[in-house]
Amino acid sequence: MSTGKVSNTDQTEPRADRLTRRIGLTTSTFVVMASMVGTGIFTTSGLIMERLGDPRALVICWLVGGLFALCGALSYGELGAMFPKAGGEYVYLRESFGPLVGFLSGWISLIVGFSAPIAASAIAASNYCLRAMPEGLRAALAVSQVGGEGGGTAAATVLAVGIILLFSLVHVASLTFGSQVQNGLTLFKIGVILLLVILGLGFGRGSTSHFAPQTGLEVVFSERFANALIFVSFAYSGWNAAAYLGGEIRNPARNIPLALFMGTLFVLVLYLLLNVVFVYALSAEQMSGVIEVGAEASLALFGPRAGRLFSGAVMFGILSVISAMIMSGPRVYYAMARDGAFFPVFGRVSRVSGTPAAAICLQGVIAAAMVLSAAFDLLLLYIGFTLSLFAMLTVAGMMILRMKRPGAQRPYRTVGYPVTPALFILGNLWIVYFFVRDNPQIALYGAATILAGIAAYFLFRRRYHEVPSSPGDGGDGGTSLL
Repeated sequence: MSTGKVSNTDQTEPRADRLTRRIGLTTSTFVVMASMVGTGIFTTSGLIMERLGDPRALVICWLVGGLFALCGALSYGELGAMFPKAGGEYVYLRESFGPLVGFLSGWISLIVGFSAPIAASAIAASNYCLRAMPEGLRAALAVSQVGGEGGGTAAATVLAVGIILLFSLVHVASLTFGSQVQNGLTLFKIGVILLLVILGLGFGRGSTSHFAPQTGLEVVFSERFANALIFVSFAYSGWNAAAYLGGEIRNPARNIPLALFMGTLFVLVLYLLLNVVFVYALSAEQMSGVIEVGAEASLALFGPRAGRLFSGAVMFGILSVISAMIMSGPRVYYAMARDGAFFPVFGRVSRVSGTPAAAICLQGVIAAAMVLSAAFDLLLLYIGFTLSLFAMLTVAGMMILRMKRPGAQRPYRTVGYPVTPALFILGNLWIVYFFVRDNPQIALYGAATILAGIAAYFLFRRRYHEVPSSPGDGGDGGTSLL
C-alpha cells in the first residue's frame, strides 16, 4: 500500500504499457466543466419546481447544491494532488478505507458513476435532437416525451445508442483527437449558454412576474428541498472529473486542484444564471414537471423557430458531457485492472492510440444497454443518490488520511479545512437521509448495486489474488489491491 508520498514529476515520454501525462490545465478544466454542464441543467429544473413550487426556492436549491459541489471539489483537490494517478475515488478510497471500499467505488463508477449518466445524457441528447427537427418529420417519427420506459421512441433509442458508440470510437482512436473534440464541444456549449442568458434576459419575451413568491421559504428547510437536491446533485456531478485523469495530467499537484476549483466555480455561476433565465421565461406552473425545460424556455422567449435552433444547440452541448464521461470513466476500470481488481484486459493500453480501448468499449456497451432499459427520471434519482454516498465517503476518507498519515506529502491542502469537508459531508447526509426515507425502492436499487459489488470483489479476490500491479498507474507498485 502506498505511503501517500508520491512524485509529481511529469511523465511525458510515451509508454506502450501505461498512460502518460499529456493533458494540461485547460483540457483538465474543460473536462470538469463539460462533465457538469449538460443533461442535468437542461432537464431537472422542471422536476425541481414540481417538488418546491417556488422560483426563489428553485434558485436557492441550485445555489446550495453548487456550494456543496464546491466544498467537494476543494476537498478532492487535496486527494488529487496527494495521489496523482488514474482512478479518482477508486484510488482515494483504497488509500483511506482499504481495498474493499476502493473496489466498491470503482464498481459504482462503472455502473452508476459513468455508464448510467452516459445513458441518461444520450437519451436527453437524442430527444433534444428530435425536437430540433421540423414538425412534420418529428410527427412522422412519432416522438414522445423523454422519460418513458426505455427513454422514448424507437427513433430516440436508436439515436441514443448511436451517439454512445460514436463517441466511444472517437476516444478509442486517439487521446489528442478526443481532447480536441472535447474542448471544441465544451467551448460551443458554454457559448450557447451565455448567448441564451444574454439574449434571454435582454431581448426575450419573459416576465419578471414569474419571480413572485408562490409559497413561503420554509420549504427550503423541508424534506422536499432535500429530495430536490438529489436532482441538483446529478446536475453538478462531474465536478470531480479531473481526478479520474490524474495519471495523465501534467504537473498534477497544481493542475488537479485548480481544474476542480475553477471548473466547479464557473459552472455554479453559469447554473444560477441559466435558472434565472428559465424562471424569467416560464411561470412556476408552466415549468413544473417539464423535463425538456431548456427547449420550453427558449420557445417561450424567442418563438418556435428559435426553440428548434436552441434544441439543436443543447443537443451538441449534451454531446460534450457524453464525450467527457466517456473520456474519464475508463481510467477507473483501467486503474482497477492494473491493481488486479478487474479483468486484466481492461488494464491494457492500445499500442496504436495510447488509450485504454478495452475499458472504453466496456463502458459503452453497458451504457447502451441502460438506454434500452431505463426510465429517465428514475435513472437520475438512482445516479444522484448512489454518487452522493460515495462522494461523501471519499471526503470523509480525506479527513481520515489527515489523522492516519499526518506526515504525508500534501502539495495542496483543502481551503477552509475542516469546515469545508464537514459541510460537504453533513449536507450530503441530510440529502441521503430524506431520500432513503421517501424513496425506499430506489435506495434499494442502490444497495443492491453495492451488494453486487461486494460479491464481485470476492470473486476477483479469489481469481486474481497477489497479481503484481504497475507503478505509476492505478497500482502502487507492490502486490494486488485484493
